Amino acid sequence: MGMTTLDDFAALATKERGLVVVSTLRADGTIQASLVNAGLLPHPRTSIPVLGFVTYGRVKLTNLRARPQVTATVRSGWAWATIEGTAMLIGPDDPVSGIDGERLRLLRREVFTAAGGSHEDWDEYDRVMAEQRRTVVLVDPTRIYGS
Repeated sequence: MGMTTLDDFAALATKERGLVVVSTLRADGTIQASLVNAGLLPHPRTSIPVLGFVTYGRVKLTNLRARPQVTATVRSGWAWATIEGTAMLIGPDDPVSGIDGERLRLLRREVFTAAGGSHEDWDEYDRVMAEQRRTVVLVDPTRIYGS
């Protein structure tokens, strides 16, 4: 496959309905992994492509607030790709200047759509996301590799 790119990662993620394994670093130095729906989208501030997912996972968010290093891996058959990078959190408990509640509502939708999701009732989606205090995680890729 040669050098793995963001496009390679996105193509594999699309084949797997956006399912990606995300790993974060615990305070004791061990790895915590979980499965999320993720996809590539333009960063809301820079327009540079980033990997995004939405979560309310307390452990993941606690880890990322303290140690923003994150690794995401996708596989389809024997093909796989990994993105390593630094996470930026945007949510009700992780405010970012210039991103108000309305922009966060739309950003959650953008991430969900980028991960291959669609919804029949966006108002309901918005309500649940707000109620669960879901946070957008944007991963700025620093290293990409795979097979």
